[in-house]
Amino acid sequence: MGMRQMTFDIPDEVAERFSTEVPADEQSRVVVTAIRSRITPSWTDEELEAACEAANNDPELNALIDDWQAFSDPIEEPWDEPATR
Repeated sequence: MGMRQMTFDIPDEVAERFSTEVPADEQSRVVVTAIRSRITPSWTDEELEAACEAANNDPELNALIDDWQAFSDPIEEPWDEPATR
């Protein structure tokens, strides 16, 4: 992929904070990420529904979900019960 240098007008306070808070070697990546998030088309309802169905029908993903849900079960520890005398 080629690269193109572009010039933008940015308010002084934004430019100063950007220069201060974002290291110079990351500035181009941050700007590209921001632009991509703005121009990426949104998914249609049909695309979202198809993605949900695909995820719901994925056996590997369902196995991972089952594993995670097992963690929410209470763990019975022997010291949780009061000692009998």
